[in-house]
Amino acid sequence: MKSWNQVSIPSLSPEITFPELFLTNSATSSKQSLGSKDLYRMYVCGITPYDATHLGHAATYLSFDLVNRYLRASGAQVHYVQNITDIDDPLLARAQRDGVGWRELAEQQIDLFRSDMNALRVIPPKDYIGVVEAIPLVSSAIEELQKRGSVYLVDSDLYFSVHQDPDFGSRSHLNSHEMLAIFAERGGDPDRVGKQDPLDPLLWLAKRENEPGWDSRYGTGRPGWHIECTAIAIEYLQPNLQDEALIDIQGGGSDLIFPHHEMCAAQGFVLSGKPFANNYVHAGMMGLDGEKMSKSKGNLVLVSKLIAQGSDPMAIRWALLADSYRADRMWSEELLNVANSAIQRLKLVLAGESMANTDELISQMVALLADDLNTPAVFAVIDVWVEQSLAGATGGDGNQISAALDALLGFKF
Repeated sequence: MKSWNQVSIPSLSPEITFPELFLTNSATSSKQSLGSKDLYRMYVCGITPYDATHLGHAATYLSFDLVNRYLRASGAQVHYVQNITDIDDPLLARAQRDGVGWRELAEQQIDLFRSDMNALRVIPPKDYIGVVEAIPLVSSAIEELQKRGSVYLVDSDLYFSVHQDPDFGSRSHLNSHEMLAIFAERGGDPDRVGKQDPLDPLLWLAKRENEPGWDSRYGTGRPGWHIECTAIAIEYLQPNLQDEALIDIQGGGSDLIFPHHEMCAAQGFVLSGKPFANNYVHAGMMGLDGEKMSKSKGNLVLVSKLIAQGSDPMAIRWALLADSYRADRMWSEELLNVANSAIQRLKLVLAGESMANTDELISQMVALLADDLNTPAVFAVIDVWVEQSLAGATGGDGNQISAALDALLGFKF
C-alpha cells in the first residue's frame, strides 16, 4: 500500500555526539538502551481506518517519529514498518451504519490519515502494509503455528494457544483476572465455549453471512487481529537471525500493551523460538474532558479539523510533544495557545541577525532526547535559549539550530 510523502531531513554536523538512545521498555518497566547498531527494526501498529485521525493517534505516531529521527540523526538506518487494519469488526460496523462500502470507507480514512501525517511532518514507514494485502502472509504464519502444535479449531474458527509461550503475560505484568477483563473489553472472546483457555486469541474467523471473506487453506474467512501484526512484522522487517530478538522496537499506544502486544509477542516466540522484540515501547493516552480520547467514546479532537479551522500543524506537533510521550494527558485549547506562543517567539529569534550560542543548545537537546525522549526538558532549554537570544546574547548560528529543530524534532518554520 502507498505510504505518505517522504520528509526531507537536513544533515547535522558530524561533530555532534549522539549517546545511545534509552527508552522505557514496558516489558521491564525500566529505561533500556537500544544499543549501538547500524540498522534498527521498528514496528508501530497502525490505525483501523473507520474514522479520522484524532490527537491520540497523532501523539503516538509523533512519539515514534522522534525515535526514528534520533536514530537517523545518529547515523543509523531505521527500517520502519506500520500496518493498517483495513478489515475489522469496527470498520464493518461503521460502514453498515453509514450506508457505505467498507472498502470505500477504509480508503477515505487512509487518505485522510496520510494527509494528517504529511501535515505533521511524520517520516513515513518504509513499508506501509494493509491487512487485506497481507492475508497470504497471515495464512502462511498460521500454517507455521499449526505445525508447532499451537493452533486448534472451535467450530469453524482457528485459535492460538497462548500458553505455548512460557513467558505469556510477562510483558504486560497483569494477573489472570486483569487479563480476562481487559481481553473482553478489547476485542477478545474469553467466554466462547470450546476454547482451551479463555485468553486464547482468534487466528482465523470463518466467513459470516454478509461479511467479506478470503479464500485460504482454512476455508473462506479473515484473519484475527494479533496474527496480522505478527506476520507483517516478521515478513517485512526480515529479522537478523544473529540478533537476540526478532525486532528492536514494538511500538504503539499504551492501550496495546494487552492484549495486542502480549499476543503478538507470544505468536512471534512460537514462530521463531526468539523474543519478538527487544523493546516494547508505548505512548500514553490522550484525553478530553477527563476521559481517554477514543473512537468508541466519540470524544475526539481531529487533526484534520484543527488544521481546517486554521491551526498551524507545527503548533499541533509542538503541543503534542510538550509532555512526556509516556504520560497520559488531557488535551485543551490552552495547550495549542501555549504552543503557538512558543513558536512565535522562536520564529522571532530565528528571523533575527543574532542569537545565543547554538552549539550548547543542540548538545543539550541531543542528550535530553537520548534520555527517554525527554521533550519537556528539551522545550525548557529551548525556551531559556530564546530568552537569552531576545535579551541580546550572541554567538549562535541560525542555520545550525533550524536544521537541528527539523532533524531532531520535526519542526520546520
